[in-house]
Amino acid sequence: MRTLLIDNHDSYTYNLFQLMARVYGTEPTVVTNDDAAWPGLDIEEFDAIVVSPGPGHPGRDRDLGAVRQVVARTRVPLLGVCLGHQAIALLSGADVVPAPRPRHGHLTRVRHTGEDLFQGLPQDFQAVRYHSLCVPEEGLPDTLTPTAWAEDGVLMGLRHRERPLWGVQFHPESIATEHGAQLVENFGRLAAKALAEQGRSLRPARAPRRVSVQPAPLAPEAPPAAVRPWRLLHRVVPYEVDTAAAFTDLFGGLEHAFWLDSSRVEPGLSRFSFLGAPEGRDGEILSYSVGEGLTIRSGPDPETVTWPDSIFDALRTRLAEPVLDVPDVPFDLTSGYVGYFGYELRAELGSPCRHRAATPDAVWLSATRLVVVDHEQRTTHLIALTRSPDDPAASSWLARAERRLARWRPPPGADAPAAGGHDPEPGLLRARDGYLDDVEACRGKLREGESYEICLTTQTRLPVTGDPLELYLAQRASNPAPYAAFLRLGGFAVLCSSPERFLRIRPDRTVETKPIKGTAARGRGRREDLRLRARLTTDPKVRAENLMIVDLLRNDLGRVCEVGSVHVPSYMAVETYATVHQLVSTIQGTLRPDVDAIGCVTACFPGGSMTGAPKLRTMEILDEMEQTARGVYSGAIGFLGHNGTADLNIVIRTAVATAEGLTVGAGGAIVLDSDPAEEFEEMLLKARAPLRVAGPPLSASEPGLRWAEAAR
Repeated sequence: MRTLLIDNHDSYTYNLFQLMARVYGTEPTVVTNDDAAWPGLDIEEFDAIVVSPGPGHPGRDRDLGAVRQVVARTRVPLLGVCLGHQAIALLSGADVVPAPRPRHGHLTRVRHTGEDLFQGLPQDFQAVRYHSLCVPEEGLPDTLTPTAWAEDGVLMGLRHRERPLWGVQFHPESIATEHGAQLVENFGRLAAKALAEQGRSLRPARAPRRVSVQPAPLAPEAPPAAVRPWRLLHRVVPYEVDTAAAFTDLFGGLEHAFWLDSSRVEPGLSRFSFLGAPEGRDGEILSYSVGEGLTIRSGPDPETVTWPDSIFDALRTRLAEPVLDVPDVPFDLTSGYVGYFGYELRAELGSPCRHRAATPDAVWLSATRLVVVDHEQRTTHLIALTRSPDDPAASSWLARAERRLARWRPPPGADAPAAGGHDPEPGLLRARDGYLDDVEACRGKLREGESYEICLTTQTRLPVTGDPLELYLAQRASNPAPYAAFLRLGGFAVLCSSPERFLRIRPDRTVETKPIKGTAARGRGRREDLRLRARLTTDPKVRAENLMIVDLLRNDLGRVCEVGSVHVPSYMAVETYATVHQLVSTIQGTLRPDVDAIGCVTACFPGGSMTGAPKLRTMEILDEMEQTARGVYSGAIGFLGHNGTADLNIVIRTAVATAEGLTVGAGGAIVLDSDPAEEFEEMLLKARAPLRVAGPPLSASEPGLRWAEAAR
């Protein structure tokens, strides 16, 4: 069957794509509602059309685009989902009005007629609703027949009496909707029947038109220059070293260095720490700012050159270079680049932004000198990369580092430093009243149907100075995290204590993301601890937030993964750490053969847990509300390997240190049930976490100390 999926710039479209491809056995052609290809697209060549959900109102041209003409005129069988459902109703003469109560991430029970789309589906099956608008049943024109209802009476389904049009208000593609595949299968059966009545039959599917996940180059590609392969020198010692001492000794005095720090070692999450620098004759630093191009520093006597290439093009070219003598080791990063992508890099990925970051939008360092600590096997690996078959400097570094290993044995456990007490509020760029107004404005956008969830943030700036490495060493002692990092990048440094993974790509091309939505403090005793854990798992607001992000990230992986491979092995599981319980979901898939690590990153960046959904429209709303660029905050820190692997975090619980002081970003997910005052307090608590080591100790009685623990 030849199918068309019209994308209304929604963040759940590719969940529908995956569902349709699984049910029908062929991938649909995907076209956005404002695609330049519409004038040359013959709708009649398709056997069935599905119109995706989307933000906004079906009465606005911007929100519906070409869907208006398709729904109004086509004879091709068509299924509208959410916004598509509303478009069928509006263009048939019905009204679309604010729902009695907006529902975003809400589980509902659906009653139905048992016919057409709902044939064979049980009564009161569970479905997920994401909508602020609805089609009132009263006043439906004679051409429309209601077919399904929610428990609150809101219309959940309809069909057209004279044309092959069907609509559902709920989301059959959601992870939490039951019988979505059967509903889509029923639509395929209805489409075949409608075509037969028109004297037509199903046609073989053509090669699908796939979305491009590779960023377009900013300049014509030059022929690849012949490059000498990398040669990898490797040594291993049979004991674990103290990563803090090793980094300070080997790399602490360098202008550019990295430390991907598993400061909280958790089985299955954070086994390895990676310490290194772009040293040696072949070391390289890539720095990129949108609109300014790529700056490259390389060699023992650094020379800086500027190129028009995108950072994505530059990394893709470099990561394709061959590496010889790669050892058989249990970790993925043996050679490659370590660094960050900043939030404003989204401008290269279809989301223009008005703010410019004070720091580069991306910085990546070649890992030509690397120490890898295996915290599970308690071993340490030393790696030096060179392009020369005879590089005395690389061999000398290995020998020198190995001689110094004995002094880096892990010391006995030490007490964490006292919690610092810098108050983030005086340095806020958005003071209390303004932030409360922003939360209310977000809730207004949610009620209008512009978004389902908006991750609002702000920044605090403090004139705290001192050695960034010393601050980070104190931070990691008081606030260890599985995806922590320290980056020294010339004129600034990044001090990150992130508990959240953005993307991991393994050698077998399995990709994984682990969004966190929901955090609760540990209790003072076992009974209180169990009560807080149970409350986290049953809180409707928290579960709705988590569900929305799980569906969003399923969508993002669905753009680049093999059909049928995207799955959720762990859904809203509680992970318990020393100070907090967190509600975490795990989404996995297998990358398509035509997608590399850079393609996966560009399809998913920025992480949906830092934007909200639908992602593009929500980032547009945030760009209007937030007063400054986010910079490194909300981006991703990690590594990209020559072997196609990657591991990147979500940049939260992070301070950026410059000569002027520290900048910390913080915020929260705004949903319809959000209380502005509570959201402001939550933002302050999150902002306090990276500042706990940057000021005098708080007394135990001072408000916010225990919550500062919870914000870790």
